[in-house]
Amino acid sequence: MSQRIAVVGTGYVGLTTGAYLAHLGNEVVCADVVPEKIERLSAGDVPILEAGLDDLVTEGLESGRLSFVLGAAAAVPGAEFVFLCVQTPQGEDGAADLTYLRQAAIDIGPVLEAEAIVINKSTVPVGSTRVVEEAIGRDDVFVVSNPEFLREGSAVHDCLHPDRIVIGADDQAAAMRVAALFESLKAPLVVTDPASAETIKYASNAFLATKVSFVNALANVCEAVGADVREVVLGMGYDKRIGFEFLKPGPGWGGSCFPKDTRAMVRIAEDHGYDFDLLRGVIAVNDEQYERMADKVERVVGGNLSGATVAAWGLTFKARTDDLRDSPAIEVLHKLRDRGASSIRAYDPGAPSASPLYEGIEVLDDPYAACEGADVLVVLTEWDEFRWFDFAKVAGLMRTPRIVDTRNLLEPAGVRRRGFTYEGLGRQ
Repeated sequence: MSQRIAVVGTGYVGLTTGAYLAHLGNEVVCADVVPEKIERLSAGDVPILEAGLDDLVTEGLESGRLSFVLGAAAAVPGAEFVFLCVQTPQGEDGAADLTYLRQAAIDIGPVLEAEAIVINKSTVPVGSTRVVEEAIGRDDVFVVSNPEFLREGSAVHDCLHPDRIVIGADDQAAAMRVAALFESLKAPLVVTDPASAETIKYASNAFLATKVSFVNALANVCEAVGADVREVVLGMGYDKRIGFEFLKPGPGWGGSCFPKDTRAMVRIAEDHGYDFDLLRGVIAVNDEQYERMADKVERVVGGNLSGATVAAWGLTFKARTDDLRDSPAIEVLHKLRDRGASSIRAYDPGAPSASPLYEGIEVLDDPYAACEGADVLVVLTEWDEFRWFDFAKVAGLMRTPRIVDTRNLLEPAGVRRRGFTYEGLGRQ
């Protein structure tokens, strides 16, 4: 049955949530506070690189089931469900800033329908359901937690084929009303209390970050003992208790979730009297990985980066997205700059053409131009198209044909046949 739904916030989570709920047949109104953004979205211009999202937005607009308005209060009247998908930026101490969440709740409070359900979709600290209840200031509406588990680059697929739906509510009837929104997805349903639902989100990302930090440390061990990390991971992954997911070594983890959520989890534990030393170690391993990648590049060019020209393929934190937030690629390039590289030229098929994060990095729109006169090429993001470039041409353009492949994306034998010195992670 079609429901009227309001979505407050049209960032990555809000826009994807609104578009796929409209796709499921609901009438969805999305709100934001930026007029230019509302104009663009109303015209079908999606400002986010995400596979399939443009099509969902276009479908919703053409069907009339999806619309965009300025201001949260304009979206809420008549809505049975209101999803809060606003920013919760992290402070220097690891705590989430709930200013936007609290303000959104204050804005919608007077115009909510009686018996409406307000749904926290943003990643929020444990106890945020209570914060929203207090800000709304009404006892005739319900506040429920429904954390998102979207992976950038496959968010639309994750929405339509979720591993599970988690709902945290003190009122069982309200939880079942929210569950009915997702019934057609046939996903496992976890109904629990709000604090547990909020913790599930942090715990999931913290565990996945732990797997990535583990395999990055394992790659270092493999290099030391002469093992091939790909073969080691293959042997591990067939164990059903471990699995293959998130066991690919790389330059570190980044993006909008892992850095923020791991630090928040440490802070949450600390605020309640527990020193989450294991997770602190996971974060430390990730921070060290950036330095290790810089060490590897420095070693390949002869032990000194002073005056070196570095070519880089990859700027986004992962492939199939335009997101630069906490990108390990940029972290590594900044470290190379700080170690004396005189020129850093980068190419990425999805990254924006300009960003304040590019300080000291020249961004080009041609992968070959980035390699002209370079002393080393560093592969930093796992865009599949990088595999198919003309490496004979690349070798001819470079001053010295050297590759540091921080994603183990390329086939070593193939690039070595074209004259390259090749260095991967945890492999010979």
